[in-house]
Amino acid sequence: MSDKSIKIPGPDHPITVEHNPCRVVVTLGGRTVADSRDALTLREASYPPVQYIPRKDVDMSLLQRTDHRTHCPYKGNAAYYSIIPGGEPAENAVWTYEAPNAAVSNIKGHLAFYPDRVDSIEEMASPEAGTF
Repeated sequence: MSDKSIKIPGPDHPITVEHNPCRVVVTLGGRTVADSRDALTLREASYPPVQYIPRKDVDMSLLQRTDHRTHCPYKGNAAYYSIIPGGEPAENAVWTYEAPNAAVSNIKGHLAFYPDRVDSIEEMASPEAGTF
């Protein structure tokens, strides 16, 4: 896939990546697959926002690497994982850009989840510092 095109985000296809101040929890089959206070929210053009969760906050023992690959000209080559929570696997439910294009380099080392292949991706508001 190294010969695929690379496009730069711009006014016709904007992409932003920002720290999500909320706690983000991903569940499937009654198990917590990911739990993070360090998620990044990627907003791309008119697509719904996507939460990218650092690997350190994902239970990697529940994931199994697959051979599936895709290419996004704006983000790069994506690798995939299925979630194996002890029941039916959620096939290719997780993706990651291991060597993302420069415009989105901060998503390196993060994983994203398809909302329709997990039970929930929940954003929980964090209490503001100093508030009781």
